[in-house]
Amino acid sequence: MQDDIKEVFPETEDQAPKTDSAFITPDEAATKDIAINTSNRDDNSSTIEIDMGKEDKKPDSEERPASTALLGRPSTSKPKRKFWHLSKKGWFISAGVALVVLAVAGWLVYLAVNHKTLTANVSQSQTNNQTIKKPVAPTTVASTLTGLQVSPSANSLPITAVMIENTPEARPQSGLGQAGVVFEALAEGGITRFMALFQDQLPTYVGPVRSARPYYIDWALGFDAPYAHVGGSPQALSEIQSLNVKNMDYMDFPSYYTRISSRVAPHNVYTSIPGLNKLEASQGWTSSNFTGWARKADSPASSPNAINISFTLSYDVYNSSYTYDSSTNSYNRSEDGAPQVDTNTGKQLSPKVVIGMVVPWSQGALDSSGAYYSVYQDVGSGEAIVFQDGTVTIGKWSKASITAPLEFTTSAGQPLKLNAGQTWITAIANSSEVSY
Repeated sequence: MQDDIKEVFPETEDQAPKTDSAFITPDEAATKDIAINTSNRDDNSSTIEIDMGKEDKKPDSEERPASTALLGRPSTSKPKRKFWHLSKKGWFISAGVALVVLAVAGWLVYLAVNHKTLTANVSQSQTNNQTIKKPVAPTTVASTLTGLQVSPSANSLPITAVMIENTPEARPQSGLGQAGVVFEALAEGGITRFMALFQDQLPTYVGPVRSARPYYIDWALGFDAPYAHVGGSPQALSEIQSLNVKNMDYMDFPSYYTRISSRVAPHNVYTSIPGLNKLEASQGWTSSNFTGWARKADSPASSPNAINISFTLSYDVYNSSYTYDSSTNSYNRSEDGAPQVDTNTGKQLSPKVVIGMVVPWSQGALDSSGAYYSVYQDVGSGEAIVFQDGTVTIGKWSKASITAPLEFTTSAGQPLKLNAGQTWITAIANSSEVSY
Protein backbone atom coordinates (compact mmCIF):
# COMPACT_ATOMS: atom_id res chain seq x y z
CA MET A 1 0.00 0.00 0.00
CA GLN A 2 1.09 3.50 -0.63
CA ASP A 3 1.96 5.86 2.21
CA ASP A 4 0.27 8.87 0.70
CA ILE A 5 -3.30 7.49 1.01
CA LYS A 6 -4.97 8.74 4.14
CA GLU A 7 -8.27 7.78 5.75
CA VAL A 8 -10.55 10.77 5.46
CA PHE A 9 -13.30 11.10 8.01
CA PRO A 10 -16.31 13.01 6.80
CA GLU A 11 -17.88 15.58 8.94
CA THR A 12 -20.84 14.70 11.13
CA GLU A 13 -24.36 16.11 10.65
CA ASP A 14 -23.85 18.54 13.55
CA GLN A 15 -20.21 19.77 13.23
CA ALA A 16 -17.26 19.55 10.83
CA PRO A 17 -14.06 17.76 12.11
CA LYS A 18 -11.44 19.81 13.94
CA THR A 19 -8.08 20.40 12.37
CA ASP A 20 -6.15 18.70 15.18
CA SER A 21 -7.65 15.26 14.49
CA ALA A 22 -4.99 12.58 14.26
CA PHE A 23 -4.34 10.71 10.98
CA ILE A 24 -2.07 7.70 10.32
CA THR A 25 -1.18 5.79 7.27
CA PRO A 26 -2.47 2.26 6.74
CA ASP A 27 1.15 0.88 7.09
CA GLU A 28 1.61 2.49 10.46
CA ALA A 29 -1.74 1.13 11.64
CA ALA A 30 -0.80 -2.40 10.54
CA THR A 31 2.65 -2.45 12.26
CA LYS A 32 1.72 -0.70 15.43
CA ASP A 33 -1.78 -2.22 15.79
CA ILE A 34 -3.09 0.96 17.31
CA ALA A 35 -6.55 2.44 17.44
CA ILE A 36 -7.30 6.00 16.63
CA ASN A 37 -10.03 7.46 18.69
CA THR A 38 -11.45 10.78 17.98
CA SER A 39 -12.40 12.75 20.99
CA ASN A 40 -15.93 13.99 21.40
CA ARG A 41 -16.23 17.21 19.56
CA ASP A 42 -19.28 18.29 21.53
CA ASP A 43 -22.11 16.80 23.48
CA ASN A 44 -24.13 16.06 20.30
CA SER A 45 -21.34 14.39 18.24
CA SER A 46 -20.98 10.64 17.71
CA THR A 47 -18.01 8.53 18.86
CA ILE A 48 -16.08 6.89 16.03
CA GLU A 49 -13.62 4.05 16.75
CA ILE A 50 -11.25 2.46 14.24
CA ASP A 51 -9.15 -0.59 15.04
CA MET A 52 -6.56 -1.07 12.32
CA GLY A 53 -5.09 -4.49 12.96
CA LYS A 54 -3.79 -7.24 10.79
CA GLU A 55 -5.34 -7.72 7.40
CA ASP A 56 -7.19 -10.91 8.35
CA LYS A 57 -8.85 -9.30 11.36
CA LYS A 58 -12.60 -8.93 10.95
CA PRO A 59 -14.24 -5.73 12.17
CA ASP A 60 -16.64 -5.89 15.08
CA SER A 61 -20.30 -5.37 14.44
CA GLU A 62 -20.17 -1.72 15.45
CA GLU A 63 -16.77 -0.96 13.87
CA ARG A 64 -16.37 0.39 10.39
CA PRO A 65 -14.38 -2.07 8.20
CA ALA A 66 -11.01 -0.83 6.96
CA SER A 67 -11.16 -2.73 3.73
CA THR A 68 -11.33 0.36 1.58
CA ALA A 69 -8.32 1.87 3.34
CA LEU A 70 -6.29 -1.31 3.02
CA LEU A 71 -7.02 -1.41 -0.67
CA GLY A 72 -5.58 2.06 -0.96
CA ARG A 73 -8.92 3.71 -1.87
CA PRO A 74 -10.47 6.50 0.14
CA SER A 75 -13.84 5.64 1.77
CA THR A 76 -16.88 7.59 0.57
CA SER A 77 -19.41 6.31 3.12
CA LYS A 78 -20.38 8.18 6.24
CA PRO A 79 -19.98 6.59 9.63
CA LYS A 80 -23.15 5.12 11.11
CA ARG A 81 -24.89 7.20 13.64
CA LYS A 82 -26.46 5.47 16.60
CA PHE A 83 -30.22 5.95 16.97
CA TRP A 84 -30.03 7.00 20.60
CA HIS A 85 -27.42 9.66 19.78
CA LEU A 86 -29.93 11.73 17.69
CA SER A 87 -30.02 15.40 18.42
CA LYS A 88 -33.05 17.05 20.00
CA LYS A 89 -34.02 18.40 16.60
CA GLY A 90 -33.69 14.90 15.12
CA TRP A 91 -35.97 13.49 17.79
CA PHE A 92 -38.65 16.06 16.98
CA ILE A 93 -38.38 15.36 13.26
CA SER A 94 -38.52 11.60 13.79
CA ALA A 95 -41.53 11.89 16.07
CA GLY A 96 -43.33 14.10 13.54
CA VAL A 97 -42.62 11.69 10.70
CA ALA A 98 -43.87 8.79 12.81
CA LEU A 99 -47.12 10.59 13.62
CA VAL A 100 -47.69 11.42 9.95
CA VAL A 101 -47.04 7.78 8.97
CA LEU A 102 -49.45 6.53 11.65
CA ALA A 103 -52.14 9.01 10.56
CA VAL A 104 -51.85 8.03 6.89
CA ALA A 105 -51.89 4.32 7.79
CA GLY A 106 -54.98 4.80 9.95
CA TRP A 107 -56.79 6.66 7.17
CA LEU A 108 -55.96 3.93 4.65
CA VAL A 109 -57.28 1.27 7.02
CA TYR A 110 -60.50 3.26 7.54
CA LEU A 111 -61.03 3.59 3.79
CA ALA A 112 -60.40 -0.12 3.24
CA VAL A 113 -62.88 -1.13 5.94
CA ASN A 114 -65.59 1.28 4.80
CA HIS A 115 -65.11 0.94 1.03
CA LYS A 116 -67.71 -1.78 0.55
CA THR A 117 -70.30 0.01 2.68
CA LEU A 118 -69.75 3.31 0.88
CA THR A 119 -69.92 1.60 -2.52
CA ALA A 120 -73.10 -0.27 -1.57
CA ASN A 121 -74.75 2.94 -0.32
CA VAL A 122 -73.86 4.80 -3.51
CA SER A 123 -75.09 1.90 -5.66
CA GLN A 124 -78.36 1.69 -3.73
CA SER A 125 -78.81 5.45 -4.00
CA GLN A 126 -78.29 5.29 -7.76
CA THR A 127 -80.72 2.36 -8.02
CA ASN A 128 -83.35 4.25 -6.05
CA ASN A 129 -82.91 7.31 -8.25
CA GLN A 130 -83.26 5.20 -11.39
CA THR A 131 -86.39 3.54 -10.00
CA ILE A 132 -87.95 6.91 -9.26
CA LYS A 133 -87.00 8.35 -12.63
CA LYS A 134 -87.91 5.29 -14.71
CA PRO A 135 -90.98 3.45 -13.35
CA VAL A 136 -91.54 0.07 -14.97
CA ALA A 137 -94.72 -0.04 -17.01
CA PRO A 138 -96.91 -3.17 -16.75
CA THR A 139 -96.30 -5.67 -19.56
CA THR A 140 -99.86 -7.05 -19.58
CA VAL A 141 -103.34 -6.02 -18.47
CA ALA A 142 -106.64 -7.83 -18.19
CA SER A 143 -108.50 -7.62 -21.48
CA THR A 144 -111.72 -5.64 -21.19
CA LEU A 145 -113.31 -8.03 -23.69
CA THR A 146 -112.14 -11.43 -22.41
CA GLY A 147 -110.44 -10.89 -19.05
CA LEU A 148 -107.30 -12.62 -20.35
CA GLN A 149 -103.88 -11.00 -19.89
CA VAL A 150 -102.95 -9.05 -23.03
CA SER A 151 -100.60 -6.21 -23.89
CA PRO A 152 -101.83 -2.68 -23.12
CA SER A 153 -101.63 -1.85 -26.84
CA ALA A 154 -103.83 -4.84 -27.75
CA ASN A 155 -106.37 -3.86 -25.11
CA SER A 156 -106.60 -0.37 -26.61
CA LEU A 157 -107.63 -1.63 -30.06
CA PRO A 158 -111.27 -1.24 -31.12
CA ILE A 159 -113.63 -4.20 -30.83
CA THR A 160 -114.34 -5.50 -34.33
CA ALA A 161 -117.68 -7.24 -34.94
CA VAL A 162 -117.96 -9.58 -37.97
CA MET A 163 -121.08 -11.39 -39.21
CA ILE A 164 -120.27 -15.06 -40.02
CA GLU A 165 -122.47 -17.52 -41.90
CA ASN A 166 -123.45 -20.96 -40.52
CA THR A 167 -125.07 -22.87 -43.34
CA PRO A 168 -123.56 -26.29 -44.20
CA GLU A 169 -122.01 -24.65 -47.32
CA ALA A 170 -120.12 -22.20 -45.05
CA ARG A 171 -118.56 -24.85 -42.80
CA PRO A 172 -115.98 -25.08 -41.46
CA GLN A 173 -115.66 -21.40 -40.73
CA SER A 174 -112.49 -19.41 -40.15
CA GLY A 175 -111.77 -17.23 -37.13
CA LEU A 176 -114.48 -18.34 -34.69
CA GLY A 177 -111.97 -19.94 -32.35
CA GLN A 178 -109.96 -16.70 -32.15
CA ALA A 179 -112.90 -14.45 -31.23
CA GLY A 180 -113.25 -13.11 -27.71
CA VAL A 181 -117.07 -13.30 -27.72
CA VAL A 182 -119.46 -15.07 -30.10
CA PHE A 183 -123.20 -14.42 -30.36
CA GLU A 184 -125.45 -17.09 -31.93
CA ALA A 185 -129.11 -16.62 -32.95
CA LEU A 186 -131.64 -17.58 -35.60
CA ALA A 187 -131.59 -15.54 -38.79
CA GLU A 188 -134.55 -16.88 -40.77
CA GLY A 189 -135.91 -20.23 -41.88
CA GLY A 190 -134.33 -21.98 -38.86
CA ILE A 191 -130.80 -21.04 -40.02
CA THR A 192 -128.46 -19.80 -37.32
CA ARG A 193 -125.83 -17.10 -37.77
CA PHE A 194 -122.90 -15.85 -35.70
CA MET A 195 -121.46 -12.47 -34.78
CA ALA A 196 -117.83 -12.72 -33.62
CA LEU A 197 -116.06 -9.98 -31.65
CA PHE A 198 -112.29 -9.60 -32.08
CA GLN A 199 -109.66 -7.47 -30.37
CA ASP A 200 -106.34 -8.96 -29.20
CA GLN A 201 -106.51 -11.94 -31.61
CA LEU A 202 -105.88 -10.84 -35.21
CA PRO A 203 -106.69 -13.67 -37.64
CA THR A 204 -105.94 -12.86 -41.28
CA TYR A 205 -108.70 -15.13 -42.55
CA VAL A 206 -112.27 -14.64 -41.21
CA GLY A 207 -115.49 -15.83 -42.78
CA PRO A 208 -117.59 -16.50 -44.69
CA VAL A 209 -118.98 -13.01 -44.03
CA ARG A 210 -122.76 -12.57 -44.39
CA SER A 211 -125.49 -9.97 -44.00
CA ALA A 212 -126.56 -7.83 -41.02
CA ARG A 213 -129.54 -8.29 -38.70
CA PRO A 214 -130.92 -5.68 -36.25
CA TYR A 215 -130.42 -7.67 -32.99
CA TYR A 216 -126.77 -8.34 -33.87
CA ILE A 217 -126.33 -4.60 -34.45
CA ASP A 218 -127.84 -3.91 -31.02
CA TRP A 219 -125.43 -6.31 -29.33
CA ALA A 220 -122.47 -4.81 -31.24
CA LEU A 221 -123.46 -1.30 -30.14
CA GLY A 222 -123.13 -2.39 -26.51
CA PHE A 223 -119.39 -2.93 -27.21
CA ASP A 224 -119.00 0.26 -29.28
CA ALA A 225 -117.79 -2.02 -32.07
CA PRO A 226 -117.36 -1.19 -35.78
CA TYR A 227 -119.56 -3.67 -37.67
CA ALA A 228 -118.40 -5.76 -40.69
CA HIS A 229 -121.03 -7.43 -42.93
CA VAL A 230 -122.19 -7.96 -46.51
CA GLY A 231 -125.46 -6.07 -46.94
CA GLY A 232 -128.35 -6.85 -44.59
CA SER A 233 -132.07 -7.04 -44.04
CA PRO A 234 -134.07 -3.87 -44.76
CA GLN A 235 -134.58 -3.21 -41.05
CA ALA A 236 -130.88 -3.76 -40.31
CA LEU A 237 -129.71 -1.36 -43.04
CA SER A 238 -132.19 1.25 -41.81
CA GLU A 239 -130.92 0.91 -38.25
CA ILE A 240 -127.31 1.29 -39.39
CA GLN A 241 -128.21 4.66 -40.83
CA SER A 242 -130.42 5.92 -38.01
CA LEU A 243 -128.06 4.88 -35.19
CA ASN A 244 -124.84 6.03 -36.88
CA VAL A 245 -123.35 2.57 -36.58
CA LYS A 246 -119.62 2.33 -37.34
CA ASN A 247 -120.43 0.66 -40.62
CA MET A 248 -117.93 -1.52 -42.54
CA ASP A 249 -120.26 -2.91 -45.20
CA TYR A 250 -118.65 -4.89 -48.02
CA MET A 251 -120.78 -2.84 -50.42
CA ASP A 252 -119.05 0.36 -49.28
CA PHE A 253 -115.50 -0.98 -48.71
CA PRO A 254 -114.98 -3.94 -51.06
CA SER A 255 -111.19 -3.62 -51.05
CA TYR A 256 -111.12 -4.82 -47.43
CA TYR A 257 -112.79 -8.12 -48.39
CA THR A 258 -111.99 -10.92 -50.81
CA ARG A 259 -113.92 -13.69 -52.56
CA ILE A 260 -112.22 -17.09 -52.53
CA SER A 261 -112.46 -19.46 -55.50
CA SER A 262 -112.89 -22.67 -53.49
CA ARG A 263 -116.47 -21.77 -52.55
CA VAL A 264 -119.39 -20.40 -54.53
CA ALA A 265 -121.24 -17.16 -53.82
CA PRO A 266 -122.66 -16.06 -51.46
CA HIS A 267 -120.58 -18.34 -49.20
CA ASN A 268 -117.14 -17.11 -50.33
CA VAL A 269 -116.63 -13.60 -48.88
CA TYR A 270 -113.75 -13.36 -46.38
CA THR A 271 -111.93 -10.59 -44.57
CA SER A 272 -109.03 -10.11 -42.12
CA ILE A 273 -108.92 -8.40 -38.74
CA PRO A 274 -105.65 -6.52 -39.47
CA GLY A 275 -107.26 -5.25 -42.69
CA LEU A 276 -110.40 -4.14 -40.87
CA ASN A 277 -108.22 -2.45 -38.22
CA LYS A 278 -106.74 -0.33 -41.01
CA LEU A 279 -110.21 0.55 -42.24
CA GLU A 280 -111.21 1.51 -38.69
CA ALA A 281 -108.13 3.71 -38.32
CA SER A 282 -108.92 5.47 -41.60
CA GLN A 283 -112.36 6.30 -40.22
CA GLY A 284 -111.02 7.47 -36.86
CA TRP A 285 -112.39 4.46 -34.95
CA THR A 286 -109.23 3.80 -32.96
CA SER A 287 -110.78 2.42 -29.75
CA SER A 288 -114.03 1.13 -28.24
CA ASN A 289 -115.58 2.59 -25.11
CA PHE A 290 -117.51 -0.04 -23.16
CA THR A 291 -117.74 -1.71 -19.75
CA GLY A 292 -116.36 -5.24 -19.57
CA TRP A 293 -117.98 -8.06 -17.65
CA ALA A 294 -116.98 -8.93 -14.10
CA ARG A 295 -114.32 -11.68 -14.06
CA LYS A 296 -113.00 -14.31 -11.66
CA ALA A 297 -110.33 -16.97 -11.51
CA ASP A 298 -111.14 -20.46 -12.75
CA SER A 299 -112.56 -22.69 -10.00
CA PRO A 300 -113.34 -26.13 -11.49
CA ALA A 301 -115.95 -28.05 -9.54
CA SER A 302 -114.78 -31.17 -7.73
CA SER A 303 -118.08 -32.81 -8.73
CA PRO A 304 -119.23 -31.22 -12.03
CA ASN A 305 -123.00 -31.23 -12.57
CA ALA A 306 -123.10 -29.78 -16.09
CA ILE A 307 -120.90 -32.07 -18.20
CA ASN A 308 -123.07 -32.41 -21.33
CA ILE A 309 -125.07 -29.44 -22.63
CA SER A 310 -127.46 -29.40 -25.61
CA PHE A 311 -129.12 -26.49 -27.46
CA THR A 312 -132.16 -27.22 -29.67
CA LEU A 313 -132.78 -24.16 -31.85
CA SER A 314 -134.31 -25.62 -35.02
CA TYR A 315 -133.18 -28.54 -37.17
CA ASP A 316 -130.54 -31.05 -36.25
CA VAL A 317 -128.08 -29.47 -38.67
CA TYR A 318 -128.17 -26.25 -36.59
CA ASN A 319 -128.43 -27.71 -33.11
CA SER A 320 -125.30 -27.62 -30.99
CA SER A 321 -123.87 -29.41 -27.97
CA TYR A 322 -120.97 -29.03 -25.53
CA THR A 323 -118.89 -31.48 -23.51
CA TYR A 324 -117.08 -30.27 -20.41
CA ASP A 325 -113.31 -30.83 -20.49
CA SER A 326 -111.98 -30.82 -16.92
CA SER A 327 -108.34 -30.73 -18.10
CA THR A 328 -108.85 -27.29 -19.68
CA ASN A 329 -111.93 -26.23 -17.68
CA SER A 330 -113.67 -25.41 -20.96
CA TYR A 331 -116.48 -26.74 -23.19
CA ASN A 332 -115.81 -28.51 -26.50
CA ARG A 333 -118.46 -27.49 -29.03
CA SER A 334 -120.09 -29.77 -31.60
CA GLU A 335 -122.68 -29.04 -34.30
CA ASP A 336 -124.87 -31.43 -36.24
CA GLY A 337 -123.35 -34.24 -34.14
CA ALA A 338 -119.70 -33.50 -35.08
CA PRO A 339 -116.92 -31.42 -33.51
CA GLN A 340 -116.96 -27.86 -34.83
CA VAL A 341 -113.45 -26.93 -35.94
CA ASP A 342 -111.81 -23.60 -36.86
CA THR A 343 -109.90 -23.91 -40.16
CA ASN A 344 -107.36 -21.31 -39.00
CA THR A 345 -106.22 -23.35 -36.02
CA GLY A 346 -107.43 -26.85 -36.87
CA LYS A 347 -108.79 -27.08 -33.32
CA GLN A 348 -112.25 -27.74 -31.98
CA LEU A 349 -114.07 -24.66 -30.69
CA SER A 350 -113.75 -24.66 -26.90
CA PRO A 351 -115.18 -21.63 -25.06
CA LYS A 352 -114.53 -21.13 -21.33
CA VAL A 353 -118.09 -19.88 -20.68
CA VAL A 354 -121.35 -20.89 -22.40
CA ILE A 355 -124.50 -18.83 -21.81
CA GLY A 356 -128.05 -19.58 -22.84
CA MET A 357 -129.77 -16.19 -22.95
CA VAL A 358 -133.57 -16.40 -22.95
CA VAL A 359 -134.74 -13.64 -25.31
CA PRO A 360 -138.36 -13.34 -26.47
CA TRP A 361 -138.50 -14.31 -30.18
CA SER A 362 -141.12 -13.97 -32.91
CA GLN A 363 -141.44 -14.16 -36.69
CA GLY A 364 -141.03 -10.94 -38.62
CA ALA A 365 -141.48 -10.03 -42.26
CA LEU A 366 -140.84 -12.44 -45.09
CA ASP A 367 -137.55 -12.18 -46.89
CA SER A 368 -137.06 -12.55 -50.63
CA SER A 369 -136.79 -16.35 -50.32
CA GLY A 370 -140.10 -16.66 -48.49
CA ALA A 371 -138.61 -17.19 -45.02
CA TYR A 372 -139.54 -15.12 -41.99
CA TYR A 373 -136.99 -12.83 -40.44
CA SER A 374 -136.40 -13.36 -36.73
CA VAL A 375 -137.41 -10.66 -34.29
CA TYR A 376 -135.71 -10.65 -30.86
CA GLN A 377 -136.64 -8.33 -28.02
CA ASP A 378 -133.00 -7.77 -27.12
CA VAL A 379 -133.62 -4.62 -25.07
CA GLY A 380 -134.93 -5.40 -21.59
CA SER A 381 -134.05 -8.36 -19.39
CA GLY A 382 -134.46 -12.10 -19.06
CA GLU A 383 -133.07 -15.32 -17.68
CA ALA A 384 -129.43 -16.26 -18.23
CA ILE A 385 -128.26 -19.87 -17.86
CA VAL A 386 -124.51 -19.71 -17.32
CA PHE A 387 -122.21 -22.74 -17.67
CA GLN A 388 -118.63 -22.56 -16.35
CA ASP A 389 -116.30 -24.64 -14.15
CA GLY A 390 -118.45 -27.72 -14.94
CA THR A 391 -121.46 -26.23 -13.14
CA VAL A 392 -124.53 -24.18 -13.98
CA THR A 393 -125.72 -20.87 -12.51
CA ILE A 394 -129.12 -19.33 -13.14
CA GLY A 395 -128.76 -15.56 -13.41
CA LYS A 396 -130.14 -12.65 -15.37
CA TRP A 397 -129.24 -10.64 -18.46
CA SER A 398 -130.24 -7.00 -19.02
CA LYS A 399 -129.80 -4.32 -21.67
CA ALA A 400 -131.21 -0.91 -20.83
CA SER A 401 -131.23 0.46 -24.41
CA ILE A 402 -130.11 -0.33 -27.93
CA THR A 403 -126.72 1.26 -27.32
CA ALA A 404 -126.37 0.15 -23.67
CA PRO A 405 -124.01 -2.70 -22.74
CA LEU A 406 -125.26 -6.23 -22.13
CA GLU A 407 -124.97 -7.14 -18.45
CA PHE A 408 -125.14 -10.40 -16.48
CA THR A 409 -126.12 -10.53 -12.81
CA THR A 410 -126.84 -13.16 -10.19
CA SER A 411 -130.34 -13.87 -8.91
CA ALA A 412 -129.51 -11.46 -6.05
CA GLY A 413 -128.69 -8.70 -8.52
CA GLN A 414 -124.90 -8.75 -8.10
CA PRO A 415 -122.53 -8.82 -11.11
CA LEU A 416 -122.18 -12.43 -12.26
CA LYS A 417 -118.44 -13.08 -12.52
CA LEU A 418 -117.27 -15.01 -15.55
CA ASN A 419 -114.08 -16.98 -16.18
CA ALA A 420 -111.52 -15.27 -18.39
CA GLY A 421 -111.49 -16.49 -21.98
CA GLN A 422 -113.93 -16.90 -24.84
CA THR A 423 -117.62 -16.52 -23.99
CA TRP A 424 -120.23 -18.09 -26.30
CA ILE A 425 -123.76 -16.65 -26.02
CA THR A 426 -126.74 -18.36 -27.66
CA ALA A 427 -130.13 -16.61 -27.82
CA ILE A 428 -132.98 -19.04 -27.09
CA ALA A 429 -136.72 -18.40 -27.10
CA ASN A 430 -137.25 -20.19 -23.77
CA SER A 431 -135.27 -22.17 -21.21
CA SER A 432 -136.58 -25.50 -22.54
CA GLU A 433 -134.30 -25.12 -25.57
CA VAL A 434 -131.25 -25.92 -23.42
CA SER A 435 -130.69 -29.12 -21.42
CA TYR A 436 -127.80 -30.42 -19.33
